[in-house]
Amino acid sequence: MQYHPAVAQANVPRPGGTLFVRDFSEAFKPGLLDPASGASVFVSEQIFDGLVRLDNKLNVMPQLAEYWSIADDGTKFVFYLREGVRFHDGSKLTAQDVKFSFERLIRAETRSPFREYFIAKVVGAREFVEGRASDVSGFRAPAKNIFEIDWQGPYVSALYLLSMSFCQVLPRELVLSQGKDFFMKPVGTGPFQFDSWIRSPRLDIVGVRLERNGAYFAKKALLDFLEYSPYFTEDDFVKREIDIMPFVSDREAKAGGRILDGGLQNITFLMMSCQIPPLDRPSIRKALAFAIDKESLARAVQDGEFIRRTTNNYIPAKWPGFFPRDSAEEYDPERARQILEENGFLTEKKFPDLVLFLPAPKSELNLRFAGELESELAKAGISLTVSYFKSLRDIKDVRLPFLARIDWGMDFPDPEGIIAPLFRSRGEINLANARYSSQRLDRLLEEAETEPSLSRRNDLFRQMEEVLGDDLPAIPLYASEQRIAVQPYVRNVLIPSLGFSYLDVRNIWLDKKGRQP
Repeated sequence: MQYHPAVAQANVPRPGGTLFVRDFSEAFKPGLLDPASGASVFVSEQIFDGLVRLDNKLNVMPQLAEYWSIADDGTKFVFYLREGVRFHDGSKLTAQDVKFSFERLIRAETRSPFREYFIAKVVGAREFVEGRASDVSGFRAPAKNIFEIDWQGPYVSALYLLSMSFCQVLPRELVLSQGKDFFMKPVGTGPFQFDSWIRSPRLDIVGVRLERNGAYFAKKALLDFLEYSPYFTEDDFVKREIDIMPFVSDREAKAGGRILDGGLQNITFLMMSCQIPPLDRPSIRKALAFAIDKESLARAVQDGEFIRRTTNNYIPAKWPGFFPRDSAEEYDPERARQILEENGFLTEKKFPDLVLFLPAPKSELNLRFAGELESELAKAGISLTVSYFKSLRDIKDVRLPFLARIDWGMDFPDPEGIIAPLFRSRGEINLANARYSSQRLDRLLEEAETEPSLSRRNDLFRQMEEVLGDDLPAIPLYASEQRIAVQPYVRNVLIPSLGFSYLDVRNIWLDKKGRQP
């Protein structure tokens, strides 16, 4: 192989420059930079750090914690913080900052959608949120560089949970002194630090400009600045005024953009009201599964930002070590009609109209979805009326038989993040939708929550898939993978397994002097 100096030089990372990014969010405001809110994850990932992080293969890696130990019974985790880590204002990171951040996460006034993961599992957390204790006894800081967590039972998924953006660490004293104003100029330990807000001509905040943190404790970013706004447009990309954005149309590819896809798949389910006749019968729910052409439905909702592939799985097929189901009800409208007739419908009496609930707003995608599903179910003699919900709680008290489309992404990378909220008998989303109950699934899930062996744990989740496949409280329709457009001069962009929001910007550099169209 010959050595080509020009090519070698082109592949040498060049420091400097500003990266302009738009992600999959549709709105932006300063309060969304609060990691506990779960919004603007892409930005909070640049400003803040957690105890641990995940690499692109979902391996747990050190971050603020240099190392950790786990008690033999799996109930106590001890984290040893790195020495010399400083927040962007120069103050030193201590275990008290970590304790404060986790207690803040579960406080009612923080309104974090992720607080229940800790309230239900950490020793003393419920007493704290109910006002019966001044702090969480299971969150301890016995030394400046040591933070401990006591779980109520063995928790094999704990490190995955702690790697999420909502578990990032804030500076205690600064948050206490500034209150809500803290997020007008947020301070973390991350590879980038707040520089300024991007404002519209009317001075509305529409994005944020971040500056490279030259004192970062780990690998430092190559870029000087990062500018983020969900209001950057495709025209901006075509004119090369921004560098990365969700793929919207072929205009981006024709303009020279590289199109990348990846990330763990989010799954779209059609939940069914399992306690309301006639959908309280598994046979009727199976009839609906036979009546739905998943391939046609997935084609109807294809758009640029996502690749949608049909699935028969409740757990993403890409989950490491997990083997997807290889069989399910196939599209067969005649079989659907036969089952309905065997249950006394169509010939003896009309099948009751179903309400189809879709997530607001009334978008073109929702209209395409509703139109295709209505057409398919009509072939089996089933009629739909369409309604919209802003929150899943909006349909909690509905007493008519209904279907609800839920586009579900895991709160943290573990199958429990799907099964527990959607299908556990007392799961929050289940109670608001399917109201499905299975003692066997509950037992399997309870066993999986404390099972230390990952292979055994995956086997338990495969058994849960079998239970759900038999009972069919929801029909898995399709899985969605993200697609992004990247300018040809932007190097080292890789969509992480967790999705674009967790993009490691530190490795990205701009080759604007190199080869490009």
